[in-house]
Amino acid sequence: MKELTKAEEEIMQVLWQLERAFVRDILDQLPEPKPAYNTVSTIVRILESKGFVGHEAFGKSHQYYPLVAQDKYKSFFLQNFMSGYFGGSFERLVSFFAKDNNLNVQELDKLLRHVKQNLDEEDQADGNNA
Repeated sequence: MKELTKAEEEIMQVLWQLERAFVRDILDQLPEPKPAYNTVSTIVRILESKGFVGHEAFGKSHQYYPLVAQDKYKSFFLQNFMSGYFGGSFERLVSFFAKDNNLNVQELDKLLRHVKQNLDEEDQADGNNA
């Protein structure tokens, strides 16, 4: 999987939200100043060539839909981000945010409890699906 450009990610965010959309639908969801229709169309075709988007043809129009789940891309992006900036270390990531955001011990403890709770819930869900 490849990392998306900022413009590609913006289009994917809209597609993940809408689930299926024509270029006009995507364009309508983008913030001002809106890019040109042809620009959005080109980005969608690039996303399709990268394997992120599929389409269904309706005459000359195409309705696009995501082929890559948002959670899957989010996980891929975070792994690359952590590897590139924090040597793949969650501890370094948390330490950075703790220092940069002046987190006190209680806030850091609350954050770690929240992470542990989410991991425990995921483990339980995985156990139920096994």
